[in-house]
Amino acid sequence: MRRRGEGDLSVRLGPIALASPVVAASGTFGHGAEVARVCPPDRLGAVTVKSLAPFSWDGNPPLRVTEAAGGGMLNSVGLAGPGIDAWSADELPAREAAGARVILSIWGRSVDDYADAARRARSVAARVVALEANLSCPNLGGHQMFAQSEELPRATVAAIVDGTGGAIPVFAKLSANVTALVAIARAALDGGASGLTLINTLPGFAIDPDTRRAVLGAGNGGLSGPPLKHVALRAVHDVTRALPGTPVIGTGGISTGRDAAEMLLAGASAVGVGTATFAEPRATLRITEELTAWCARRRVTRVADLVARLEEPGG
Repeated sequence: MRRRGEGDLSVRLGPIALASPVVAASGTFGHGAEVARVCPPDRLGAVTVKSLAPFSWDGNPPLRVTEAAGGGMLNSVGLAGPGIDAWSADELPAREAAGARVILSIWGRSVDDYADAARRARSVAARVVALEANLSCPNLGGHQMFAQSEELPRATVAAIVDGTGGAIPVFAKLSANVTALVAIARAALDGGASGLTLINTLPGFAIDPDTRRAVLGAGNGGLSGPPLKHVALRAVHDVTRALPGTPVIGTGGISTGRDAAEMLLAGASAVGVGTATFAEPRATLRITEELTAWCARRRVTRVADLVARLEEPGG
């Protein structure tokens, strides 16, 4: 319910109605109720769970997370998780009890894995608002990133949609670490995606000069946080300008309400907050409050009116 003096925070994310544009990004809000104890998820648009495969996966060796320059973070968790079936039985109930609207993120090592994950997700179709197909994790050693060509995203999304029987909207999570993002985005939509998540972490590397070794146990990692904001803004702007009306969760470097406003103006329908939550578990709520205040100062009564309302150069 809207509080006195607040504008309308509701947005449409394609077929999904969200009470707020602020969404917790995948892998940043815990597995069950741990973050929810200090940050009630019912006050957010949705919570995206850490990407899950149709099987359990141990992930990468430690060290898995380290600080990066410019307030960023490098992670090489490697998509560790219990698998969809175990998560549905053991962790989803805690999310539901906390009032979260859940986006279930899935991954696999092959198109068949994604299809299997989608079939397993059908058992919780009524309990989640969407699937996010993570096609772009940069730190899964030994396995290709699916979002580097047009063919794989199209085929993978089509297999996921078929696996769900169309029961759950599918959002394809893509990378900016490509040369043809708009074409790849179009391919994912052609495969049946309801929308997109832009962007994922970017490949990065950290060195300890004293030991002359890589800092992360797996060597390479994914860079996230403030250093990504302007890359993410460009990705969202380029895709939504080329493919107007595409529902997008804009993710990357969002740490203030002003950042969120920028992302909405760039064309995102909702805003994913990730790295900020690690340092500040209530960051999603603070950003929501700051966005509300930013809108109030500018007499913006509906947050949805910001979406893709950027004044283009020469306009």
